[in-house]
Amino acid sequence: MTEKQGVILYGPPASGKDTVTAALSELDSKYAQFARLKVGTGKTVGYRMGTAQQLRALEAAGDVVYANARYGNTYAIDRPGVDAAFAAGVPVVHLGQVDGIRALADGYPADWSLVLLWCPRETTAKRSLDRGDSDTAARLAAWDATSKDLNAHPGMVWDLTVDTTVSTPQDAARLIDQLMAQRAGTATA
Repeated sequence: MTEKQGVILYGPPASGKDTVTAALSELDSKYAQFARLKVGTGKTVGYRMGTAQQLRALEAAGDVVYANARYGNTYAIDRPGVDAAFAAGVPVVHLGQVDGIRALADGYPADWSLVLLWCPRETTAKRSLDRGDSDTAARLAAWDATSKDLNAHPGMVWDLTVDTTVSTPQDAARLIDQLMAQRAGTATA
């Protein structure tokens, strides 16, 4: 039996995580964005909205693999959610913290492909404004935090790095799909 495969997309806000995931899903329907549990307000698309009580119950059961706070909300990767995502296909998990990558890779055994999506700070600003974000300043602060986080972990090894200012989402999706196929071939050889 081959090990379950998943994709972790790491990058700052507006680096293309949503767009590349959509292109991956169009390329092959087995890929689907993992909907993190979100406790708070704001954007609901791409999340499973929950309550503080639900989050506390998951924590008490030891089922929170990773949680972080950003934009005044709490975002959690929970074991039951990841189980369901793997049952449905290949989950694509979006993260902006190296600690989150480590927590997921260490806390949920699978063959995780680590993909760094990157864009300059100016690109994040432009993309955020172009898509109508009302919190561009907070997204730029998150870009700064992601850059600092990345620089604090110079030994981090990426399976694939994509500059989303020069690669189309479709090209990035093809590269990720090829990586996954290679890893699957290696795992079964």
